[in-house]
Amino acid sequence: MKPKILIINGHPDDQSFCAALSEAYKEGAAGREASVQNIDLGRIDFTPILKFGYRRRTELEPALLEAQKLIRWADHLVFIYPTWWGTMPALLKGFLDRILLSGFAFKYRDNSSLWDKLLKGKTARLIVTTDTPSWYNWLVYKRAGHNVMKNNILRFCGVNPVKITEVGPLRSSSEKQRGKWLADVRRLGERLA
Repeated sequence: MKPKILIINGHPDDQSFCAALSEAYKEGAAGREASVQNIDLGRIDFTPILKFGYRRRTELEPALLEAQKLIRWADHLVFIYPTWWGTMPALLKGFLDRILLSGFAFKYRDNSSLWDKLLKGKTARLIVTTDTPSWYNWLVYKRAGHNVMKNNILRFCGVNPVKITEVGPLRSSSEKQRGKWLADVRRLGERLA
């Protein structure tokens, strides 16, 4: 059975290095005859704001309904995005706020502080660009942004395991280094991990 992979590019600029990384992963996965779909958040039309919080449901736009359909379909989710101010871009956070709703991604139990994880059986890979050296992110920031995405969002919904690949420091990188990172990400797609 072909693995079903959904690649979500969380960078708003479709000319970014994240877009190139998304394409590299897709090429690698397609070479393994995986079934691959992708969502480029910078190209879809939706409001990333929960206008009423969770007090009242905001109807999902067609692009978000399609995104939920693709998430249900996928075995493996690949999120590719930059680290901005220690975490994901607002566009990606808004996308997650809007689609990972109770009844779709999780469901609270009646009269309990526990919940059901409705995305069980799915795995994920985070490919995160950064300008901060990995050792500094780990030692000083405690990988806060990674931990939020991995534990507070994806594992909360049942996605497990969630693996993380850091790409950077990007700002000071050479074309040769960027080429190596693209090749590394292409290999991740080939391994479907």
